[in-house]
Amino acid sequence: MIKSELIQHISIANPHLYQRDVERIVNVVFDEIISALARGDRVELRGFGAFTVKHRAARHGRNPRTGQPVFVEEKFVPFFKSGKEMRERLNRNYLSQ
Repeated sequence: MIKSELIQHISIANPHLYQRDVERIVNVVFDEIISALARGDRVELRGFGAFTVKHRAARHGRNPRTGQPVFVEEKFVPFFKSGKEMRERLNRNYLSQ
């Protein structure tokens, strides 16, 4: 699901809200998640999962096309771990098909 589909789904489920307000709410939530991750904080959404930032140390890698050694700088990457409730619901729906 992409962000526009999420906004549309929330708008349909909440007809008392204007779509522009739902869009603003979704954008604020996403912006807050991004800001927290940029600070290095952990973001947990109960029943859904947790977002964290993992550190990848600098290393020597290889260019897959040429095989030449390449230096890869350190970086921080976002990581998502699904929550127990979401995993159970996904597995239940997948196994029932």
